[in-house]
Amino acid sequence: MSESTQPEAISPDFQKSDGLVPVVVQEVGTGLVLMLAYMNREAYDETLATGQAVYFSRSRGGLWRKGESSGNVQHVRSVRIDCDRDTLLLEVEQVGGAACHEGYPSCFFREITPEGSRVVAERVFDPQQVYKKPE
Repeated sequence: MSESTQPEAISPDFQKSDGLVPVVVQEVGTGLVLMLAYMNREAYDETLATGQAVYFSRSRGGLWRKGESSGNVQHVRSVRIDCDRDTLLLEVEQVGGAACHEGYPSCFFREITPEGSRVVAERVFDPQQVYKKPE
């Protein structure tokens, strides 16, 4: 017996965790986990309305439109919600080849072993060049 494919009104439960839900971000096609971020209701609504990934930056205390500084935007291809409605999964097309502000394709560019950590990816851009502060 198959499940209904009719759309139903469902959205994240932002009340469970101080108004923020974690968002796992994967590259469409490859499944590479690019990053983990957070959304509040405003970021969620803007993401759905524009098709561009918008997150809530806990360090800045406001909306973070992915790529507004670097140009490495994320075109949202799929939004999924978990069974508890407290976590989202975004499949995105990553523009520019890097999701990480340190210039790597994924924020998960370090591997941890009992001996320590090591970088296991190639840097796509130099963050000092991309995020230059205006003089």
